[in-house]
Amino acid sequence: MIRPVKEKIILGIDPGTNIMGYGVLKITGTKPEVMTLGVIDLRKCADPYLKLKHIYERVQGVIASYLPDELAIEAPFFGKNVQSMLKLGRAQGVAIVAALRRDIPVTEYAPLKIKMAITGNGQASKEQVADMLKRMLHIPQSEMGPFMDATDALGAAYCHYLQMGRPEMPKAYSGWKDYIAKNPDKVR
Repeated sequence: MIRPVKEKIILGIDPGTNIMGYGVLKITGTKPEVMTLGVIDLRKCADPYLKLKHIYERVQGVIASYLPDELAIEAPFFGKNVQSMLKLGRAQGVAIVAALRRDIPVTEYAPLKIKMAITGNGQASKEQVADMLKRMLHIPQSEMGPFMDATDALGAAYCHYLQMGRPEMPKAYSGWKDYIAKNPDKVR
């Protein structure tokens, strides 16, 4: 069950070095509502360092416009291309720093977890995630846009919203001795 909040704004980001998606979700009580979704198009910028600067500036702009309380960001998918992973990690890091610079807490979610939270299938396609979000959040087709990166980002924000109602699980115990040591009040 999701605990009601008076109001919370969650910024979701799908990091990318060519197209970076973002989505902003406003939670009032237990009702999520899309404030905006879009992409930062970096394809025309050839210099990788200027791309990072542009990411930082654009994420700061989204933060200034929507004043999110929290950031939910998709973790890079571990592929075989080390160079791609390095570039994606840099883009993700810059987006995280933009949020931390404004004291916005950051939570990272694996793509599988986001897909599972939204569709019930960790192997769902981008199209399936987008369609499910469109239905659940009543997003008009005209606002969906041509890039799935925006709905992936919104998916990170929605996954974070779903996690808000779940208490954190305590860390596992290494054995009975560890359990007793950490819970003396439960042992007679």
